Amino acid sequence: MAEIATIARPYAEALFKASSADLSGTAAWLDQVAAIAANPQLKAFADNPKASVEQVLGVIAGVAGSALPAAATNFLTTVLENGRFAALPEVAKQFRILANARSGSSDAVVHSAFPIGADELAKLGATLEKRFGRKLQLTVQQDPSLIGGIRVVVGDEVLDTSVKARLEQMKVALSA
Repeated sequence: MAEIATIARPYAEALFKASSADLSGTAAWLDQVAAIAANPQLKAFADNPKASVEQVLGVIAGVAGSALPAAATNFLTTVLENGRFAALPEVAKQFRILANARSGSSDAVVHSAFPIGADELAKLGATLEKRFGRKLQLTVQQDPSLIGGIRVVVGDEVLDTSVKARLEQMKVALSA
């Protein structure tokens, strides 16, 4: 959705500039708020013209389970007043890209057929950092359709060592 990305970019850049002193703290509350904002019922409530900004902020704070920092409240107020609540997940994504660019790291999603333990994940992280040449923040998603092995996605780069991928390669080779 290019339109949402276009809408979200100025918000992400402004938040990045304003919070350059505490990027990790801002990323933490922004990720939490973006996950809450992805709820379709909350989107409908925020888009309702009868719902005030304070009511929507109250619902978000209630779901978050704690009071939001003043910077979060100010940012959310601006987003809500401008009718851009639906863009919050994309704002969080673009903010993370900007923060990663500053720190020289990247987000990586490891798709695995089976659960990965903390020790195995640490070893895998070290190997992947050497392979991709940068610091990685790993997230694990279980995907039983891989049968075995892993599939790693870092931005637009994919490293697929899964059994499923190897079977697909064999299928192509045999049918050629």
